Amino acid sequence: MTGIKMEAAGRPVSIAPLVTFRMVFGLLMLLSILRFWWRGWVTSVYVLPDFHFTYWGFEWVQPLGNTGMHLLFGVMALSALLLAIGLWYRIAAVVFFLSFTYVELIDLTTYLNHYYFISLIAFIMIWLPANRHYSVDAWLRPQIRRTQVPGWTIGLLRFQLAVVYIFAGLAKLDADWLLQAEPMRTWLPSKSHLPLVGKYMYATWVAYLFSWFGAVYDLFIVFFLLNKRTRPVAYGFVLVFHIATAIFFPGIGMFPYVMIAASLIFFSGSFHEKLLSRLPFYTSMSSLPATREAYHFKWNKPMEIAIAVYILLQLIIPLRFLAYPDRLFWSEEGYRFSWRVMLMEKSGAAYFTVKDSAARSGYTVNNQEFLTPIQEKMMSTQPDMILKYAHHLAREYKKRGMQNPEVYGEVYVSLNGERSRLFIDSTVNLAQQQLGWHHYTWILPYKPSITANK
Repeated sequence: MTGIKMEAAGRPVSIAPLVTFRMVFGLLMLLSILRFWWRGWVTSVYVLPDFHFTYWGFEWVQPLGNTGMHLLFGVMALSALLLAIGLWYRIAAVVFFLSFTYVELIDLTTYLNHYYFISLIAFIMIWLPANRHYSVDAWLRPQIRRTQVPGWTIGLLRFQLAVVYIFAGLAKLDADWLLQAEPMRTWLPSKSHLPLVGKYMYATWVAYLFSWFGAVYDLFIVFFLLNKRTRPVAYGFVLVFHIATAIFFPGIGMFPYVMIAASLIFFSGSFHEKLLSRLPFYTSMSSLPATREAYHFKWNKPMEIAIAVYILLQLIIPLRFLAYPDRLFWSEEGYRFSWRVMLMEKSGAAYFTVKDSAARSGYTVNNQEFLTPIQEKMMSTQPDMILKYAHHLAREYKKRGMQNPEVYGEVYVSLNGERSRLFIDSTVNLAQQQLGWHHYTWILPYKPSITANK
């Protein structure tokens, strides 16, 4: 499964794939940040809301105000640019990782798999000698130039991509996805306006084609990319698959482009050197003295242990959902950080009542008073966000003079075209329930119901 095995860990290989990856990753991140800023999302997502759904254990991560958040995004954009050109590389990698991850930890509402992927790649980049060739650092300090790096530096990036693809493929081995073609049957009709292919979007066989092709692609594309004979054709499929997802599902943002660019890491060193040789000011590796060939890490043993721990965590974290009793798509316990990309259509409606046990009075909550539309939408189907919101309501109503506020939720959820049904126990006082990694017993068990669109 891992590229690490393929690269035989410490065997010296060309640094060229690492250089290309650094440049493309930095430029894509710069474009993503500028796009986020240009669309006004810094203000609408992180400045305007009074309340944020912070991650459990990271409640201390809070927005920095209007000026602070825009400065933070400015620092993030600058560090991405420095990564791309390879100036003050190590500092830029650390700053980008910390600033990007800080922003992502502010609000669960914005969680996306590819944001998590970017944080992991940024963390890996901190430890890689990706600035040792064709960088401003190497131009300013020629003595750091190298033409070869240990194979694991490239293998670790390949491993991370393999984790994304293969776990995404395994997640598609689901009855709804394969046997019911859901949620494709629900989503594709909304694309009937597309030229040429639009007229086919209501056809059931098209939904099955999308579902099965997606599963096969995710499960096997890495193995074809690793094989040099099948690599060019496989990369053609990478282009077709991700360009199609960008056209059909524009809501996933930069993810298709990130994967198209990142998958170049599977190509050989000679391929990347030819690619780099077309760029201005590029110095051929063959022109460098032999004494500057290979890069060696000073702390090999600690690095080996750290890599082993990292790989183990990456294999365990996506599987933690097995520790929870109910259907994953229903309870979403263990859902995040497991590379489940666009696998379900879930919608909900959440109504809350706050009661004062002392005064025996109650109030129906207007969610719009506390949440933005996107926060309310995401909260209404995710149990930990429902609980966090209930705790926030309890605090707010206590400030308003209620002595012992009790919070009850009546939440209805529809999953993959099934009829809406009650999601949580409406008799449980959510204000007294604890947040954590344990199973939430107040989530009602999943029971298949009649599908609305069949």
